[in-house]
Amino acid sequence: MLAHRLDGIPPTIFTEMSALAVRTQSVNLGQGFPDVDGPPEVIARAVQALETGQNQYAPGPGVPALRQAVARHQQRHYGLDLDPDTQVVVTTGCTEAVAAALLGLVDPGDELVVLEPYYDSYTAMIQMAGGVRRPVTLRGPDFRLDVDELRAAATPRTRFVLLNSPHNPTGTVLTRAELQAVADLAVEHDLVVITDEVYEHLVFDDHEHVPIATLPGMFERTLSLSSAGKSYSVTGWKVGWATGPAELVGAVLAAKQWLTFTSGSPLQPAIALALDEHPDFPVRLAAELGAKRDLLCAGLTDVGLDVRVPEGTYFATTDISALGWDDGLAFCRALPERAGVVAIPTQGFYDSDAGRHLVRWAFCKETAVIEEGLRRLAGADLSARA
Repeated sequence: MLAHRLDGIPPTIFTEMSALAVRTQSVNLGQGFPDVDGPPEVIARAVQALETGQNQYAPGPGVPALRQAVARHQQRHYGLDLDPDTQVVVTTGCTEAVAAALLGLVDPGDELVVLEPYYDSYTAMIQMAGGVRRPVTLRGPDFRLDVDELRAAATPRTRFVLLNSPHNPTGTVLTRAELQAVADLAVEHDLVVITDEVYEHLVFDDHEHVPIATLPGMFERTLSLSSAGKSYSVTGWKVGWATGPAELVGAVLAAKQWLTFTSGSPLQPAIALALDEHPDFPVRLAAELGAKRDLLCAGLTDVGLDVRVPEGTYFATTDISALGWDDGLAFCRALPERAGVVAIPTQGFYDSDAGRHLVRWAFCKETAVIEEGLRRLAGADLSARA
């Protein structure tokens, strides 16, 4: 009974693996949600809103306080000046921002250059909008952007680039030079760039997140999407936003009004408080995550996995070939019984077989949880022959 627009789109792998973790009482190093909540003051502000009558519909574009806070955030961090009334719209997480952007901008047959592997909602929503993917693969072991492959992906039918940096699932943070190559392509082919930057503050070591909208000539052709969920450890609140030129933001709002119209009325003032009064929380969070990344990557290396140490995000990617596996999905389905641990196979994030042997692990967990997961892995036989 499914509509044809959903043909070939499987249920999200995150639902399957998180349910598997609950059913088997496994350590969940799969889905990217933290074990610890964000700032107590932010949660208290949401409780206050709940208790003081802020429980009815918010304005469709979002409550003014949050739109203004998002505009201040973009100016403070990136020097981007936005009109909160026309250049900011609040969405139900970045997932809805992606959906509304694609439904609001993409016509059937339009091509989109997309970095592969891609978060699974991208492929679903491109298909629902009638768009055509033109993948550019970030290839292991370094997962860097191949500029020649990028340029070869564009055709006369290409209208968009769907970008993601810091990149999920590889953990790559695109360099300024890589972003400039994307910008050059966009200018040459008159493309709109839709950029998912939900991990914008979660970068490690000396890596830097550079919004492509800040590059010369790019603001007017860039729609930037983000969310408070990852930066403030409130993933279940699903409060995100889209920013950019009024005509691009307006397209998001035109589609969004028929999706959720609005959501999270008592949560929006709390996120405004987070952005305005707790700007250093993501910095501290990134430092904590960097230490957990190192712990996880060292432990995964010790059990025989080839690990790519990520530059940003919540996730580390491993090659399971050394253990004799060539199918990440089979490995992840066997892992709970073998070791009592759940991870995410990344092959579903590819059109090709390039990710068939790759598995993603989350380190946005309490240290004790990561240690327990590693202890279980170290005590298990993970080889394909077992």
